[in-house]
Amino acid sequence: MKVYTKSWNITLPISLTSAWNFFSNPENLNKITPAEMNFVIHTDLKNKNMYEGMFINYTVSPLLNLPMHWTTEITYIKPNEYFVDEQRNGPYRIWHHEHHFKEIAGGVEMRDILNYALPFGYLGHLANQFFIDKKIESIFAYRSAVLKSMFV
Repeated sequence: MKVYTKSWNITLPISLTSAWNFFSNPENLNKITPAEMNFVIHTDLKNKNMYEGMFINYTVSPLLNLPMHWTTEITYIKPNEYFVDEQRNGPYRIWHHEHHFKEIAGGVEMRDILNYALPFGYLGHLANQFFIDKKIESIFAYRSAVLKSMFV
């Protein structure tokens, strides 16, 4: 099984507390996900703070407008430093997404580290080469652009 690793950094002129409050609220995923992905959270998140062991159920249409059910679990949290979400049900064999936060002069540096693996062996590898990797890159590029417009 091939595990792919990707990372992205973004610096925003906001406080560490503001960054943490925004990113640790799963409802804000809607704001930073491209509209064409039809991202819908099905878990009732009202008045819920993120916690280790939290499951979040949603549908997303990353390819050909086909809806996929996806469940992630928040597996690790160190407030104002990092949290990790992992797929429990969905299209990947492995989805391990780390969100790191570091206070710097003039704002906060955020780093996403994503480790993922695909099903279907060599066919999954080909799919990654031809479109999955590009789709993941485009999603994170979109997030970066939206975050810069929101906070800069």
